Amino acid sequence: MPIIKKIHHVAVVVQDIEKSLLFWRDALGMTLSQVKNVPAQNARIAFLPAGESEVELVQPVGIDSGLARYLEKKGPGMHHICVQVDAIEPMLEQLKKLGVRLINENAMPGGDGKLYAFVHPESTGGVLVELYELPEN
Repeated sequence: MPIIKKIHHVAVVVQDIEKSLLFWRDALGMTLSQVKNVPAQNARIAFLPAGESEVELVQPVGIDSGLARYLEKKGPGMHHICVQVDAIEPMLEQLKKLGVRLINENAMPGGDGKLYAFVHPESTGGVLVELYELPEN
């Protein structure tokens, strides 16, 4: 049976990463580890580690992405929570058997060998949930 290993990150969609860092970095004292452009997602992401997890500030790049539409419709705020699983495909199969609505029926390849998939907020009480399987080190 697949298991949840930890909360990997919480993603917050923002209009401007630099302005958002005034709170997350400067007021809270979190360390900014990197800012990365992710062309495949039309996004720019700032990573702020917090123990074994992190906060990700996600800024849409351009106006025609799903993130940009989300930001325009809902405004800035929490976008999704990501949980790290030990085995993503068995987790997706388990969720399908339980009738959970998935955005991704199969895991998608991400950077650095990770696999990910999203669970629709309709099945989670209104929260977009991302599942991550990270490669073994």
